[in-house]
Amino acid sequence: MAAPSSENTAVRLASPRGKWILLTTVLGSSMVMLDSTVVNVALPWIGRDLNADLAALQWTLNAYMVTLAGLILLGGALGDRFGRRRIFVLGVVWFAAASLLCGIAPSAGVLIVARALQGVGGALLTPGSLALIQASFHPDDRGRAVGLWSGFGGIGAAVGPFLGGWLVDGPGWRWVFLLNVPLAVLCVPVAVRHVPESSDPRAHGRFDVLGAALGALCLALVTYALIEAGQLSTALVTVTAVAGLAAGVAFVYVERRLRDPMMPLEMFSSRQFTAVNLVTLCVYAAFGGFFFLAAVQLQVVSGYSALGAGTALLPVTVLMLLLSARSGELGERIGPRIPLTVGPLVCAAGMLLMLRVGPHASYVTDVLPALLVLGLGMVTLVAPLTATVLASVDTEHAGIASGVNNAAARAASLIAVAALPLLTGMSSEAYRSAHAFGAAFQRAMPLCAGVLVVGAVVAFTTVRRPVPYCRHPERHTHCCLTAPPLEGGAEGAASPRT
Repeated sequence: MAAPSSENTAVRLASPRGKWILLTTVLGSSMVMLDSTVVNVALPWIGRDLNADLAALQWTLNAYMVTLAGLILLGGALGDRFGRRRIFVLGVVWFAAASLLCGIAPSAGVLIVARALQGVGGALLTPGSLALIQASFHPDDRGRAVGLWSGFGGIGAAVGPFLGGWLVDGPGWRWVFLLNVPLAVLCVPVAVRHVPESSDPRAHGRFDVLGAALGALCLALVTYALIEAGQLSTALVTVTAVAGLAAGVAFVYVERRLRDPMMPLEMFSSRQFTAVNLVTLCVYAAFGGFFFLAAVQLQVVSGYSALGAGTALLPVTVLMLLLSARSGELGERIGPRIPLTVGPLVCAAGMLLMLRVGPHASYVTDVLPALLVLGLGMVTLVAPLTATVLASVDTEHAGIASGVNNAAARAASLIAVAALPLLTGMSSEAYRSAHAFGAAFQRAMPLCAGVLVVGAVVAFTTVRRPVPYCRHPERHTHCCLTAPPLEGGAEGAASPRT
């Protein structure tokens, strides 16, 4: 997504300006990272305070993911055309303004609209952080800058659940969103003053606004049909679902016809790329459903405080922060097939162990073993998955391929959040009852584990070792639980390695 800077004008990491640029990108990406890890912990409190039913809590998560998944590729293209710093700053301001609206929302409806607006800001902001690093730093410093950015972002993600729980138990759930405002107030002036502007002079053609709109509409309609299936008439749900599928067909048609599509469909001519994205859909559907339900289960059924629930989930993030780079190195040595097969199976075992988490569950004997197994499974598969995505397409399509994979993961997560309550028979008021929610959770974990097993089978039967000369991930440290890491475009990347 990012063209390299001229070596004569590129910024060195050790310079004062280089440190300011790194601070800017860390602050910006931390806003999105924190938001993705703390909202789940706050859901029961949001529901009680706003008198919201389960569908409203589902939309609190999914409204954000619909706009983020649908627009993230467009956000990267806007930065290339109009200036990466300009679009990054716009994304930070937009995200902060939407977060403020979330924090003061008087009703669930206003909160859902604000979350959708937050997703738009996230789509502008998320691709920009890495693009600014690639476009600003000297090639010799770029890899280290990406590593530092990943590491600091990982620390932010690790702090997120703990901080979110403390805010919910203390000042209140609204501060989960209001926290983004001071981060933006600090980030924007630093970006304007210290980050050089850059763009891609080769960016041309019309923006694929229609494709982005159809993709988001497809996700929104299908999600609406799944969430409201138990509340609305069968005819209305059917019409909504058919309209969503029609929007999906129209999206494919538009992407096939456009000269500069948001998602070039020729990438899917690579069997490996298609296979890895199918694996992505399976594993991140399971992850999305798990983290949506687990934080609520710990609070509503097991009696944990918000702080206790947030802290309880911390081992997964810490394991990914500490071990993801080594997992990536192992995947390069042995190939992706084994990690992408074993990883989902280990995650499935962790989710089945969560069946032991019920009323008055012991953290040490019931919760922690399950999360350690789940975390080790995620460590095993995430880094090789990213590497295989980059290796399965032409080098010039690496940035787009990473964006497609990231969007696929978020789409899978939102579909899971929409579908699991329906599949498990969860009522609209289930989160208010320990017995009702616990029973649904017991039915949900085997479903999530089953989807992971499907992903393992797909990986074992279709994934092969990449070609010797291919793009390798620049981002070696990863701990985001909601999607694979975004990687930059081919340009500015490290030289291919054998």
